[in-house]
Amino acid sequence: MAIEKSYYMTEDGKKKLEEELEYLKTDRRQEVVERIKVARDFGDLSENSEYDAAKDEQAFVETRIVQVEQMIRNAVIIENDNQNPNVVGLGKSVTFKELPDEDEETYLIVGSAEADPFEGKISNDSPMAKAMIGKEVGDVVNVPTPGGEFEVEILKVD
Repeated sequence: MAIEKSYYMTEDGKKKLEEELEYLKTDRRQEVVERIKVARDFGDLSENSEYDAAKDEQAFVETRIVQVEQMIRNAVIIENDNQNPNVVGLGKSVTFKELPDEDEETYLIVGSAEADPFEGKISNDSPMAKAMIGKEVGDVVNVPTPGGEFEVEILKVD
């Protein structure tokens, strides 16, 4: 039997996944079924692009349902109760500045299931997070990227 992957996330992240699952199973699934019914009325299914698109969408929705169920089933909730408050870790917000430019940025380090850089959430699997996890306020860290390394100084951990 294969070992299933753990998905690290905050309690809020798990709740969002549960809400998404509920939406997919109720509203979204029904919308797709309706689209398939309407597309069937267009006639010959072998040349019916609307039907093909609706069936593709149905496959996508069902696949996403399975993925979200697996993420919820294997969720590991991030708790920072006993961690050093000055050390970067999963579930913590870190403010750093790029060197030598001094541009400050702040990100919350979360599990891959919850990551959204546009919302200021980066995955613990990202090169940035991997380089900073375990480091402390004041540390200068080399961050590897495909274009080469750059340095950041950790300013604050929340």
